Amino acid sequence: MKTGSKIAVIIVIVVLLGLAGFCWVKFYFVLGTGVKAGELNQIVYKGWVWKTYEGRLIQAGFKGAKGGGNIQSNEFNFSVEDPAVADSLMKCSGKLVQLHYKEYNGALPWRGMQKYIVDEIVSVTESDLGTSIPIVGETE
Repeated sequence: MKTGSKIAVIIVIVVLLGLAGFCWVKFYFVLGTGVKAGELNQIVYKGWVWKTYEGRLIQAGFKGAKGGGNIQSNEFNFSVEDPAVADSLMKCSGKLVQLHYKEYNGALPWRGMQKYIVDEIVSVTESDLGTSIPIVGETE
């Protein structure tokens, strides 16, 4: 083998290893784990080619500044890989849930549309959103 061919082979191997490393970090490295809590708004099974379970959790909001009067709600969009967990979540719509999730740098179409993947239901309680919690220092 000539020196030029050896260098070309080494460059190709280095590029392929770099690409494999990038893909692993982007799609398979778990960036973080945690628990989110809120009211389960929906869980659906959808997709064009790969059908995945997609859900939305509405987290508790806060009353706006005086005169604003708006309530801010934060949505947590997630995917579920395990059909058993998704089936359990489908029975919990409208309830307060705590969900354990893994965060990835990117989404894979067969894993779900979101980079947050729920892998466990921590707890489920009935929703009591009719009650309001006053903000300290705010008068009605």
